[in-house]
Amino acid sequence: MTSTDQEALKADVLAHAEKEGVRYVNLQFTDVVGMVKSVTIPIHQFADCIDHGKWFDGSSIEGFARIAESDMYLDPDLTTFAVIPWERSADTTAKVICDVYTPEGEPFPGDPRHVLRRALREAESMGYHFNTGPELEFFLLRLEPDGTVSLNPHDEGGYFDLTTDLASHVRKEMVNALEALGITVETSHHEVAAGQHEIDFQYDDALRTADNAVTFRYALKAVARKFGLHATFMPKPIYGTNGSGMHTHMSLADRITGRNLFADPSDEYGLSDLAKRFAAGVLAHARGMSAVLSPLVNSYKRLVPGYEAPVYISWARVNRSALIRIPKISAGKPQSARIELRCPDPSCNPYLAFAVMLRAGLDGVQRNLPVPAPVEENLYEFDEAMLARHNVQMLPGTLKEALDEMERDELVRDTLGPHVYERFVEAKRLEWDDYRKRVSAWEIERYLEVF
Repeated sequence: MTSTDQEALKADVLAHAEKEGVRYVNLQFTDVVGMVKSVTIPIHQFADCIDHGKWFDGSSIEGFARIAESDMYLDPDLTTFAVIPWERSADTTAKVICDVYTPEGEPFPGDPRHVLRRALREAESMGYHFNTGPELEFFLLRLEPDGTVSLNPHDEGGYFDLTTDLASHVRKEMVNALEALGITVETSHHEVAAGQHEIDFQYDDALRTADNAVTFRYALKAVARKFGLHATFMPKPIYGTNGSGMHTHMSLADRITGRNLFADPSDEYGLSDLAKRFAAGVLAHARGMSAVLSPLVNSYKRLVPGYEAPVYISWARVNRSALIRIPKISAGKPQSARIELRCPDPSCNPYLAFAVMLRAGLDGVQRNLPVPAPVEENLYEFDEAMLARHNVQMLPGTLKEALDEMERDELVRDTLGPHVYERFVEAKRLEWDDYRKRVSAWEIERYLEVF
């Protein structure tokens, strides 16, 4: 964006803020594990913030900086400015997503948004533009009178149910809020499990999509609270039923023309050779990426056979037990060609997730990796011999195993960069160690009276 364009955008944003009666602006960014952080400034400080940034102390932010190197500043990305619909009042508040910089004016290496920007620049240098579309599933749980979250789902509805779907009006309010925040929603519906839902938004540029995914999560939590509910993106909050995924559709387009480079109408699957090499790269790095895409101890309670969650590293067109699925391409719309990665869950940091997905795919393109033969059979019914015959590996079974795999994957480490990689692993090793030492209700029930 030229300086003239930036000045015009600044003028438009400030005029819009004045028209809407904005009194405060939340300067937002994410930490390494994907939690939204915010610094609030009065509107009269915003113009100066646009020009010079806003300094803050990063030493207390998860995975950001040590005390000796704590000073950094936030630079607002004005294309993300929006008035927060549930904060319209005498203190009407807007939000804007920021990039994080060091005192020397360099992008801060611990900023997840910068990690994705760096990966996107590599794609652009190869002539590609990366588009993504995540499907974030979530549960609506009831709040107890004291405000604590219960494990009671809001309803007993099932997939696409209507009569037993008690949250259709809640989802409509969520859609209204997302649209007000500049996120174009395509569909919303009840998911398979009781109390489980999905709202899908527009397929778009990966950076914009990651911004939208971050906004999506806290917006839905805010709207749910209005109805006495809690929206959770925990991958597997309830034993014995489906968990929540973040299936991610992706494709490469020509950086200049915008033409979808994954499309080949003459191919059986409608996929170009480029798309297949990209998919081969994603499959090759699936185990190494797992800790980023499925970053919680709880993530691996979702990634078990059954419940429509993928655990086998394979690809297919209609097989939902495969890691990569090829969605059907609408007749006459080759531009819709894409691949769908089904292992990410909605607890991940979308900036880091999209970055490692992209770099893995580009590695497949650069190394001309052949895609393995597709497996259309139900992999859940395969025994070990059949899996070996089809050369099908499995995703890691625990967070510890996933972290061990990530440490062995040079490309994933390089994508995150030393700063994010080291702090991410440190935080997740501590999480695993804390979990490992806890005594669970299952252990008490199973062992206490027997031994």
